[in-house]
Amino acid sequence: MENANARRALVVIDVQNEYIDGKFLIEYPPVSSSLPNIAKAMDAAHQRRIPIVMVQHISPESAPIFARGSRGAQVHESIASKPVQHRIEKTMPSCFAGTDFGAWLKANDIDTIAVVGYMTHNCNDSTMRQAMHEGYKVEFLADAAGSLPYENKAGRVSAKEIHNVVSVVMQSAFAAVVGTDEWIAGLDGGAGFERDNVLVSNQRYLATRAGK
Repeated sequence: MENANARRALVVIDVQNEYIDGKFLIEYPPVSSSLPNIAKAMDAAHQRRIPIVMVQHISPESAPIFARGSRGAQVHESIASKPVQHRIEKTMPSCFAGTDFGAWLKANDIDTIAVVGYMTHNCNDSTMRQAMHEGYKVEFLADAAGSLPYENKAGRVSAKEIHNVVSVVMQSAFAAVVGTDEWIAGLDGGAGFERDNVLVSNQRYLATRAGK
């Protein structure tokens, strides 16, 4: 019998010590919940013969975070030993940039990627946008990801605000946003995960605001 999930891949992005107990801590959703969900998604994918891609961000040895050879750059021990089908080392936010990720997807006839890991608003976001632009179906397991807060010239935002806004924007056009348990149940039930569109997302908000 043909494997119904054969054309899907799970992409595990930058689940590295720097984000968990290093200098660049994920705050929302907390790693106490997102990290177990990442492991759960990996186990579910492995059990269903869905290929897993492990991605690791590496900076030069002199960099303040993710420095080559540092503990912070290492993949977290909770998932480091789990079976994967392909490994990618990257230096840019998108998994496609300067790597063989796109070639690997094509060589393995993948048409759908499910994204977990860190950070929601940076490497996950840029990877999902590029994947959608290149014609892939994209799924984002939002409770198996996370953000941290920022403050700069443009403003000040919490990790929760960043994560939630990016999740809503992803669902509006780029990716189907689902929970880990929902994703696993959908794999077994053969249900599709659908993204919205920008017009409907906007009109739905306006209708709710107007009390319709």
